[in-house]
Amino acid sequence: MDMSGLIDDLEQGKTHEYLLFWGHRSPASGVVTKSCFSQWFDAPFESGGHRYRTAEHFMMAHKAELFGDLRTRDEVLAADDPGKAKALGRQVENFVEDVWVRHRWDIVVQANLLKFGQHDGLLRFLLGTGRKVLVEASPLDRIWGIGLSADVPEANDPRKWNGLNLLGFALMEVRERLASTPPAIQPQGRASHRNTGRKRRAGS
Repeated sequence: MDMSGLIDDLEQGKTHEYLLFWGHRSPASGVVTKSCFSQWFDAPFESGGHRYRTAEHFMMAHKAELFGDLRTRDEVLAADDPGKAKALGRQVENFVEDVWVRHRWDIVVQANLLKFGQHDGLLRFLLGTGRKVLVEASPLDRIWGIGLSADVPEANDPRKWNGLNLLGFALMEVRERLASTPPAIQPQGRASHRNTGRKRRAGS
C-alpha cells in the first residue's frame, strides 16, 4: 500500500482502520506497545557483522555508507543513542539528495525486516495489527510521518495529511513480507540506481 492507493480506496468508499503511533519509550512493565514502531525504539539487531542499537542507527549508518563516508558510518555505529545517530546522519559528506530519495525507502524497509525479524515479541505485535493502516503521527516530520499529531481529526484522513507517512507504509510492507516469509530467509533490501544530483551535506 502507498499514499495514492490509500486515497484511491477512500475515493471509492472503502474504509480503513488506522493505528497512529509516535514516540519510542517502552512502558516500565516491558510490555510491547506501538512504541516499537518508532525508528528510535531500543531493539538491537545484527546484520553484516555489525550490531545496530535501533533502526535509526541502521538507517543513518547505511546513509553514510551509501555516499562512501565510512568515518561517519563508524561514528553512527558507536553512537549510544538514536538522537546522536540522527545528528551524525545529517553530517554525511558527499550527500546527494536525489540519490538518497531513491534509496531511503529500501534502507528503512530492510532495517525493520531485521529489527522485527530478530525480535519475536515485536514481530507478534506487528503481525497482530492485521490490515490496519500504520501511521506515524509526528507533527514534526513530513517525510516519514504525517506532519500531524494523533489528537487532531485530520490524522485519520489521509487526504488531509501534511506528510508522506513513509515509515508507516514501510512498516506495512515489512508486515506483509514477514507474514508470508520466514524472517531467516528475508532477502536483502533492494538498492538502486544512478549517482546523479547535486552534492551537499546531508539533510534527513
